[in-house]
Amino acid sequence: MTSAIEYAAALEALYRRIGERSMHDLPIYNEALAVEAVGFDAHDDAISGILITPWFMNLMLLPLDGSLAARALGSSFSHGFPVGMFDFTVGDIEGVGRIASCSLFSPMFEFADMAAARATAAAAMAEIRNPEPEQPKTRVVAALDRRSFLRGALTEPRP
Repeated sequence: MTSAIEYAAALEALYRRIGERSMHDLPIYNEALAVEAVGFDAHDDAISGILITPWFMNLMLLPLDGSLAARALGSSFSHGFPVGMFDFTVGDIEGVGRIASCSLFSPMFEFADMAAARATAAAAMAEIRNPEPEQPKTRVVAALDRRSFLRGALTEPRP
């Protein structure tokens, strides 16, 4: 069985080679970024985490039940996390095997540096795994007077 740390390390090594070999000279490559795996861990019979590269940021998924092997390359499937469902595309990468990825950002030019990309990935993983509970909506009714009404001060949140 593959551990989350081994899977993350394999993805990092592979995508570093891909970056050096075939992506570095393309116009979608952000020189300020590097390849880094963020938040990889095993939850609910799957390893998941976010892979940052200079050309994309993807949520990656490796079901531990071997179900990726039965899926056709290029096919899509949905996987549930505590925050909701995400659609993944099945691929096959030399040296790693079957992967499932969900694009979060591509290209990566909105990130000025690795610190910004890393912080975004960490915040995304935290929300994906442990979403903030939705706060109950409260209805606020202000005291109605003519002056407030005419100034537009009376506002109520919409349900």
